[in-house]
Amino acid sequence: MLTIRQAVVGPFAENTWLVGDGETGDAAVIDPGGETARVLGLAQPDLRIGQVLATHGHVDHIVGVDELRRRTGATFRIHPGDAPFVRALPSQAAGMGFGEVRTPEVSGPLADGDVVRVGGHEGMVIHTPGHSPGSVCLWFPADKALFTGDTLFVGSVGRSDFPGGNSAELVRSIREKLFPLGDDVRFFPGHGPAGTIGEERRSNPFVGGAEL
Repeated sequence: MLTIRQAVVGPFAENTWLVGDGETGDAAVIDPGGETARVLGLAQPDLRIGQVLATHGHVDHIVGVDELRRRTGATFRIHPGDAPFVRALPSQAAGMGFGEVRTPEVSGPLADGDVVRVGGHEGMVIHTPGHSPGSVCLWFPADKALFTGDTLFVGSVGRSDFPGGNSAELVRSIREKLFPLGDDVRFFPGHGPAGTIGEERRSNPFVGGAEL
């Protein structure tokens, strides 16, 4: 079973997720939003962080990437569509009160259909534009676990009024790419509590009522 651990970090109460394989000790961090000591603590005592994966490039989701990479040697992957946010991270972080932050080095892309391996667990990248051009969700089918970043929340959806956002794309991403994964899928968003796809498909006021 995929190990899933959470830390709520930063002024925007962002969910940083750690996923790991208890048998091999391999782990990945999804969306490190700062408070690096706490994020490193998620791996203790049995896991080693080897990857950092970003669902998108907004400052509250990647502000901790560079420090985490330097302290673990982990690789960092993000969808190329959000590369401008990565380049702008130092100025954005300073302007939003995060202090001095260096631009993280990107090791490779997270493109639609790419495979993400965490030990013996295999995930897949689903490109879900709308909140940002390069927003992705990370789908681990064997565990029916989906990490949605700021695309889908319990009872809500991500904002689409930021640069590069698009409300029609966001709705399409959720209804056409996430809802078909199955009602019993549990999803882990970038803010707020975890939920199930079925409940959102039935009752989410922004995208609910969709027929499969």
